Amino acid sequence: MITATATDVQNNFGKYLHMVQTGGEVIVIKNGKEVARLVSYEKSVSFLTDSLTGILKGDYNEKEVRMERMQKYESAD
Repeated sequence: MITATATDVQNNFGKYLHMVQTGGEVIVIKNGKEVARLVSYEKSVSFLTDSLTGILKGDYNEKEVRMERMQKYESAD
C-alpha cells in the first residue's frame, strides 16, 4: 500500500490505476488527511464479503463496530 497526494493522483492517474490493477492499494491524501483508498474491484468485493461473513456467522457486535467507526471519524476532524 502506498500513499499519494490528490494532486499527484490527478496528474499521474494512469500510473496509480496500473498499481491498483496489479493488486496494489493507494491511499489518497488531501490537505494532510486520508480521504480515499483506491483498490481493485476484486479486492473491494473480497473486502465486503469478508466483512459480511462475520455478520452472517453471528460473530458481529454492532455496538463495538459502531464505536470503532465513531472514533475513526471523530479523530479525522
